Amino acid sequence: MLDEKYIELSKYRLERAEEMLKTAKRDLAAGDYASANNRAYYCVFHAMRAMLALTGEDYKKHSGVISSFSEQYLKTKLLPIELSKVISTASIIRNRSDYEDFYICSIQDTNKLVADAQMLEQVSAFLKIKYES
Repeated sequence: MLDEKYIELSKYRLERAEEMLKTAKRDLAAGDYASANNRAYYCVFHAMRAMLALTGEDYKKHSGVISSFSEQYLKTKLLPIELSKVISTASIIRNRSDYEDFYICSIQDTNKLVADAQMLEQVSAFLKIKYES
């Protein structure tokens, strides 16, 4: 049985991920591609943190979140290993969009990143099962 405080933390983080996805879609529609990239990445990031919350885990660095999530959920095949590509691409594009001068992500790559951020649906479905067990 999962600890109720961890379930509540996971639900909170999942809600944040859902908010980020809505904002990414809004920014994409408005033509604000750098912001859409950022919000799509944070959707993925908060989805991973929602999973890790079930065991009370958290990390100060994004790399720690990604590493732990990959070890626990992708390498064990609890979630599709293909999500590792989504996570990696989201991280690279977000970093470049946020920190590199003159970086311009293509519209196609931004569209794909926002679409891929919908990995949230797989995470959400997995978490709903965990919440009830």
